[in-house]
Amino acid sequence: MKIFSESHKTVFVVDHCPYMAESCRQHVEFDMLVKNRTQGIIPLAPISKSLWTCSVESSMEYCRIMYDIFPFKKLVNFIVSDSGAHVLNSWTQEDQNLQELMAALAAVGPPNPRADPECCSILHGLVAAVETLCKITEYQHEARTLLMENAERVGNRGRIICITNAKSDSHVRMLEDCVQETIHEHNKLAANSDHLMQIQKCELVLIHTYPVGEDSLVSDRSKKELSPVLTSEVHSVRAGRHLATKLNILVQQHFDLASTTITNIPMKEEQHANTSANYDVELLHHKDAHVDFLKSGDSHLGGGSREGPFKETITLKWCTPRTNNIELHYCTGAYRISPVDVNSRPSSCLTNFLLNGRSVLLEQPRKSGSKVISHMLSSHGGEIFLHVLSSSRSILEDPPSISEGCGGRVTDYRITDFGEFMRENRLTPFLDPRYKIDGSLEVPLERAKDQLEKHTRYWPMIISQTTIFNMQAVVPLASVIVKESLTEEDVLNCQKTIYNLVDMERKNDPLPISTVGTRGKGPKRDEQYRIMWNELETLVRAHINNSEKHQRVLECLMACRSKPPEEEERKKRGRKREDKEDKSEKAVKDYEQEKSWQDSERLKGILERGKEDLAEAEIIKDSPDSPEPPNKKPLVEMDETPQVEKSKGPVSLLSLWSNRINTANSRKHQEFAGRLNSVNNRAELYQHLKEENGMETTENGKASRQ
Repeated sequence: MKIFSESHKTVFVVDHCPYMAESCRQHVEFDMLVKNRTQGIIPLAPISKSLWTCSVESSMEYCRIMYDIFPFKKLVNFIVSDSGAHVLNSWTQEDQNLQELMAALAAVGPPNPRADPECCSILHGLVAAVETLCKITEYQHEARTLLMENAERVGNRGRIICITNAKSDSHVRMLEDCVQETIHEHNKLAANSDHLMQIQKCELVLIHTYPVGEDSLVSDRSKKELSPVLTSEVHSVRAGRHLATKLNILVQQHFDLASTTITNIPMKEEQHANTSANYDVELLHHKDAHVDFLKSGDSHLGGGSREGPFKETITLKWCTPRTNNIELHYCTGAYRISPVDVNSRPSSCLTNFLLNGRSVLLEQPRKSGSKVISHMLSSHGGEIFLHVLSSSRSILEDPPSISEGCGGRVTDYRITDFGEFMRENRLTPFLDPRYKIDGSLEVPLERAKDQLEKHTRYWPMIISQTTIFNMQAVVPLASVIVKESLTEEDVLNCQKTIYNLVDMERKNDPLPISTVGTRGKGPKRDEQYRIMWNELETLVRAHINNSEKHQRVLECLMACRSKPPEEEERKKRGRKREDKEDKSEKAVKDYEQEKSWQDSERLKGILERGKEDLAEAEIIKDSPDSPEPPNKKPLVEMDETPQVEKSKGPVSLLSLWSNRINTANSRKHQEFAGRLNSVNNRAELYQHLKEENGMETTENGKASRQ
């Protein structure tokens, strides 16, 4: 087990030969008071840095980012090469800081352009770099001590970054050969030493830098393995900001870093204290802070970063900062950060803001919907960390039940069928070798994948999306059609299944059609069978290329689907009969509702007339001149009474029940004789008294004295 990677040791070899004192020819405006300059003052000439200065600044920026994000277990050794190798620091943790490196580089000073170039060579530094990689670091010594007998399991890998001005591609190959031979020699020495370790893997990164405006004499080359121990890559880069950009990209590749740009940071202007503007700050951190974005495929890429189009950055939006850190957030990771442009005013303001104890929430930019807080910036112990907040279901919660559905939308998964599907496709040890038809050995894993592919060509996951898999009558066909080859018995069983389905359709048997999301009774019976036949054809066609017998099953299915004309006519008659039955059921239902309404209205009218008759009877006098009371309607005539105007109010249950009882009772007794002999529904009373007193009746029923 190799517990130390190439990024554990990094050796910088910077060329200090006279030609590195040459100007990079990228001018820097030194006089910034151009607009406010008074007349008569000669402006200062622009300056340019040397190749040495550009190399030192770029390598220091590489080290700064590495130290910010990995303060421990990531070590750098700096070597300057001219007439000899000058090692500026060691592998101890005390020497791993920018202050020590800057002080050592200041002591070295710039290269002397008047020195003899024949006495200077970058080879001295490369040899010293290989020797340095063989030395044991404190972390490697500690790991070897813990493992004791298994000390050889501790790996010794490293990386050499050489910044020089090569003459040609052949010069580069000569440098690579020198490193390869040196590694071979030092590994022999380390094998016989207790204080040295053999180099198991070394990455050589050669950076050829040249002045701006000149043509490169060295071509780029991607990583190439020169030996089992050594790999090499060549980068030809112009000096100045181009070299700084290249090393910024390399530090991300070497240490698995990623870029995040914080947008819409409000910041007050220096010239106008009452106004504020929005700025962006790019941060570097370990790429694991973006693992949730990579899993979901939603990377929120904001395009190329400020370093150029070769590197992408993820954009997060600034939220209102928290006033205190009392509120706890569910955090899944915390990673140190390092600003890309550490000396810019926005980066300085952001770092000072966070180091003062403030926390800033970061949200994913979205065009619509609610905002999603995915990250938080906060400082701990004087170091700034990017916290990854959980924006989905917590891993501490119980996992959702499959019956709840994805997002709570689907609840009718074929759970039982899926369990049976898993049981049929389990992996088991494959002891006896098998051979294919062409004589080649059959790989068990490939055979298992092929079987799984056949079983999932058509396998609906939801009950409401299938009909045939909900029918027991289709099981014999569905279980054998997925086979790679069919026997005659299998073909016969499939044909019997199809004939049984035809018989079910002839008998008009119901099918298990899901009515979820539909209104009414759902599709007609013939429509249900059409859906069933289409799905069955889809299943069979998915396996038609397995063998010729699969083709026979499809031919039988298509022959049964093409019905004769008399069958279609019978279907049409069946549809008409179903339509008539539906209409008759609806008519009967409407008639019953209308009849109950009419009965209630009729009963209410009779009760109202009864109240009017009672009021008239109270005012009748004994005088013979008084009009006689009107005769009551016979109860047997109740059904013949005309419909009265419908009332606006509802009829009570008591009124309906009383109306029914009165109607039934009126038909059970003998009708009154006077009502039967009445004229115009009026009967004369006391006729014998009128005959004795000589009274006569008039046609209108009123009595008069003679």
